[in-house]
Amino acid sequence: MSVFKAYDIRGIYNKEYDKDVVYKIGFFLPRLLQVNEIYIGRDDRISSPEIFKYLSQGITDAGANVVDLGQTTTPAVYFATAHFNAQASVQITASHNPKEYNGLKISRAKAIPVGGETGLKELEQLVLTQEVTPVTDTNKGKIIAKDIKNDYIQFLQKFVPTLHGLRIGIDYSNGMASLYVPELLKERGAEIHAINQTIDGSFPSHEPNPLEEKNLVQIIDLVKREKLDLGIIYDGDADRAMFIDEKGQFIRPDIITAVLANALGVSSGENVLVDIRTSRGVSEYLQNQRKANVNMWKVGHAFAKLKLKEINAVVGGELAGHYYFRDFFNCDSGILASLLVLKNAQQVKTNEHQPISAIIQNIDIYANSGEINFVINAKTDAIAALKAYATAISDLQATLDFDGYRFEYPNWWFNVRSSNTEPYLRIVMEANDQATLSKHLDEVKAILGKFS
Repeated sequence: MSVFKAYDIRGIYNKEYDKDVVYKIGFFLPRLLQVNEIYIGRDDRISSPEIFKYLSQGITDAGANVVDLGQTTTPAVYFATAHFNAQASVQITASHNPKEYNGLKISRAKAIPVGGETGLKELEQLVLTQEVTPVTDTNKGKIIAKDIKNDYIQFLQKFVPTLHGLRIGIDYSNGMASLYVPELLKERGAEIHAINQTIDGSFPSHEPNPLEEKNLVQIIDLVKREKLDLGIIYDGDADRAMFIDEKGQFIRPDIITAVLANALGVSSGENVLVDIRTSRGVSEYLQNQRKANVNMWKVGHAFAKLKLKEINAVVGGELAGHYYFRDFFNCDSGILASLLVLKNAQQVKTNEHQPISAIIQNIDIYANSGEINFVINAKTDAIAALKAYATAISDLQATLDFDGYRFEYPNWWFNVRSSNTEPYLRIVMEANDQATLSKHLDEVKAILGKFS
């Protein structure tokens, strides 16, 4: 299977791709993007230095310069790309994947993502079919080091709230958030309990994927044991953050979109972006409490960033824990999301003397399945069977078809999407009550059982 995905380049390094492929990617990037300088950042995965070496060699052999940002987070690279008016950038990371993976997230000027439909497929063809002819030594590009930490910290500081009286647990997942968060939160009045803060690309404590239950055990235990107000867990490259309430309960990421809208003061007529898997509770809260216009769109940063800019949305969120901000160049940032959630939690605790769960219980009001993966090879046939099932139900109110399908009924809805990279169908279902949810989920499982 190709390492050129819908949103980035990613795979098991030295198995699914190697330094020769990385070199060719670097060589053809300046041609693809029509640039003569590319910013490069990287995470702390064991393979990241080698990937940086050969990516840079390819870029400089094509006659373009490399601006070396060193070890940093993915959002920091987005920041540098837009803030310093860079022509293009690459972050070397596999984000939340296990340690043996690595990859490349590519952006154009203004941190506009390069996805499958906006350049990655073309880049793949160049790598597969074109010969490399390096420029002469006198025309080779240079590698120039650039330290962006102070600029990035200064940018984020305006979002850091006063946190007196708040007791916080933070699981850094041995990832890159440790570069910035401790400095941002120091002397803000919070009592902070941090775990897995040492940056280590072998991820000795747990895999850096906060969506997997096994990776939440430590932060949940910390919140319960220390009776904390809130738990935060970052993924490997800090483009995502997820949250645990004071009871030790995981807060489903789509719910956080509404919390962010509160913190940002979204008001009447302003736009908020949600993905096709988002709870009705979120949409209704945003419409009724914030008087916002809710816009539903495709899953994935390559789509979300462009849509956020198109509709001038204040904020956007996804079920996977990516959050996008107009004031952050329409990009996603786990750190910025966590600062805003802390702000809202502090406001509620100070003004209303209530915990974070008091916010959540007003938004998370329906029975929800979460995203369920079904291993199915005949995905097209399975989706067709589900569509036939859904459209045969008499009270079908609406069908959304821009990212799989979302079928809407008066008392429930469900979304089916096909994975771009794996033999998975993904189902999310929600209903007014658990009995309705269980009934329809059993029906959908029975249909998919014929294809597994």
